[in-house]
Amino acid sequence: MAVWGRRQGRFYEALMGFIQLEFTKGGCDASILLDSTSAFTSEKNALPNANSARGFDVIDRIKSEVDRVCGSPVVSCADILAVAARDSVVALGGTTWEVRLGRRDSTTASETTANNDMPLPSMDLPELINSFKKQGLNVKDLVALSGGHTLGFSQCGLFKNRIYNETNIDPNFAHQRRTTCPPNGGDSNRAPLDHTPAFFDTKYFRNLVKKKGLLHSDQALFNGGQTDSLVKTYSTNFGAFSKDFASSMIKMGNIKPLTGKRGQIRLDCKKVN
Repeated sequence: MAVWGRRQGRFYEALMGFIQLEFTKGGCDASILLDSTSAFTSEKNALPNANSARGFDVIDRIKSEVDRVCGSPVVSCADILAVAARDSVVALGGTTWEVRLGRRDSTTASETTANNDMPLPSMDLPELINSFKKQGLNVKDLVALSGGHTLGFSQCGLFKNRIYNETNIDPNFAHQRRTTCPPNGGDSNRAPLDHTPAFFDTKYFRNLVKKKGLLHSDQALFNGGQTDSLVKTYSTNFGAFSKDFASSMIKMGNIKPLTGKRGQIRLDCKKVN
């Protein structure tokens, strides 16, 4: 069970990497996997990704095995990420969806663009809506995809201000989080985004209704705004959440993919051929 738990966590990190890369300049092109070079700084160092997006070794191992079975590098890192995202959700008890394939990999990355384009944990609802709108995603996509926070953990530095200074938070929940997230230091300490971080369920949305969202951007979805009703629906209707999550993941996976002769199929996901 311990081994499976670790595997679940690593699959989750791959999923989060996929979700985050969609908000970068290149879209769904595996740019987040590239290490820094003299030509660009890796998106792994962007504020929302640093020490948060993980599981890159899992993607490397998958890539190696796929290339071995196929006899040559014919499957892109971007496609591997897309499939890993779907399969990780299924492995953790969630829904499935059809993944369109044929993406190619980017030959560059941009930390600056990643910082500018990706939603931040400090954002309010209007900022979140605008961030998703820039990528062609609507309010329903925002709420459904935020449900990905039913899995995994966040670092103390990203929610410290919320648990010490915000008022739309359950007092007992704030006290509990403060035990591992002191007012000074401890920024890399991690806490679960909901209390079942290795299961794809509706606990994330139930927490929001109870004012137990970990990140400011989480609770912004249920704070007297236009997304309150959808959060309530998802909190009690796993089927509705699963259906909309799958639909939004398909939309997100189709954001500006490189196809045809654009981009390349990397031999190594960490570097350009």
